[in-house]
Amino acid sequence: MPDFILSLDQGTSSSRAILFDRFQHQQGVAQKEFAQHYPSLGWVEHNPQELWQSQLDVALEVVAKSRITPSAIAAIGIANQRETTVVWDRETGLPVYNAIVWQDRRTASLCEELKAGGYSQMVQSKTGLVIDSYFSATKLAWLFRNVPGVKQLASKGRLAFGTIDTWLIWKLTGGMVHATDYSNASRTMLFNIETADWDNELLSILGIPRSVLPEVKPSSGIFGYTHPDLFGGISIPILGVAGDQQAALFGQHCYSPGDAKNTYGTGCFMLMNTGTKRVTTQSGLLTTIAWKIGDELTYALEGSVFIAGAAIKWLRDGLGIVKTAAETESMALSVTDSHGVYVVPAFTGLGAPYWDMYARGAIVGLTQGVTAKHIVRATLESLAYQTCDILRLMETHSGINLLSLKADGGASANKFLMQFQSDMLGVDVVCPRFAEATALGAAMLAGIACDFYPQSENLGASPDSTVFSPKMADTQRAALYAGWEKAVGRSRHWAKE
Repeated sequence: MPDFILSLDQGTSSSRAILFDRFQHQQGVAQKEFAQHYPSLGWVEHNPQELWQSQLDVALEVVAKSRITPSAIAAIGIANQRETTVVWDRETGLPVYNAIVWQDRRTASLCEELKAGGYSQMVQSKTGLVIDSYFSATKLAWLFRNVPGVKQLASKGRLAFGTIDTWLIWKLTGGMVHATDYSNASRTMLFNIETADWDNELLSILGIPRSVLPEVKPSSGIFGYTHPDLFGGISIPILGVAGDQQAALFGQHCYSPGDAKNTYGTGCFMLMNTGTKRVTTQSGLLTTIAWKIGDELTYALEGSVFIAGAAIKWLRDGLGIVKTAAETESMALSVTDSHGVYVVPAFTGLGAPYWDMYARGAIVGLTQGVTAKHIVRATLESLAYQTCDILRLMETHSGINLLSLKADGGASANKFLMQFQSDMLGVDVVCPRFAEATALGAAMLAGIACDFYPQSENLGASPDSTVFSPKMADTQRAALYAGWEKAVGRSRHWAKE
């Protein structure tokens, strides 16, 4: 009997492969970064071939390092950066352009056109999303309008579109399968989450032919088999696929309505399970599909923060005031407060609840007494403030007051940040022993499909966790948050002509 699930966790800045055993324990990991491309102001791209090669490399590496054979792998699960858009030629298998990353802002003007055309309410009603360049739809429309030959390839039936999961499935299966899952489809702004199908009206408005779209499959089930050439003649079934944040929700055991998690990755994403009920709001929160298992769709409310861990990376690579991300914890703790400084990391605009494509980063409250340590602390605090923005809305519109928040992702290892997050929310923050819930969620979805793991309701409780409880007085919490709201006001609409 195979003893492992291979989880492919394809993120915004790196690709990882993790082996999990039957007890959901990590038995091997490999990771590889790939290049980020910024060809113009506000543009962010990845080379799809490099991205694929990095993912294949780490998959082969973790198998070799763990000294197992591919036949020991029961299935593959995929979690991926969402909304990032790839278009390729079905015959050659070659991309027609770089992948346009979810952070990319080039389609802001097209989004404004759609809003001016009166489509906002219709888009939200059908997709659960707001009109924003964050999502795949306008990126795909941009490719049709700006890349020579794209329309011609589409007219011949040769053009394929996909988010990163679709690209990986295509490559893993040797071009045999063009598919996505319901969670990723719901992030394109082309998928009707009520009818659970691609929406012809939206496709028509954006000039996108239905022929380029992938087949949509349940998040746990058969997607296809890897080409024998990739893993030493063995074909491994691909049985689990979900967007990274939905995968993390599943990996954090958030199976019941009201369960919520926050992932501190490149961005910061809070999701609340709402069960089979679609909860819609007019306040900047998104309604999304969490997953589909069998015939049942599970929905979630989501708030998206575009810049979280990327702000810590900026401290390291942009400003050079830390050498490693881990240093930020001790630096923040070495001062008693941020000395009145607020950092608003709106490098690519602001997500929920503002949805301001024209906001830009700001540091406010600077005085001569401010040091690098205060800026580091204020940057970490900004992640907690942005999470507070979202939680307040979720509680209001869901009618559920959270008793705790589950946290995962790289920055959840930062004890200062997790304590400050608890203080600002006024609830416990629970961090599992294994912080990479995204990869675990993908593995669990794959494992359920082949009975490697039992059904989701019987998967057991979360692993051993560290709990951070609030210690801050209500008056101090209110004063700090008021300062944050003032700082955000300074950053908004900055880049709008």
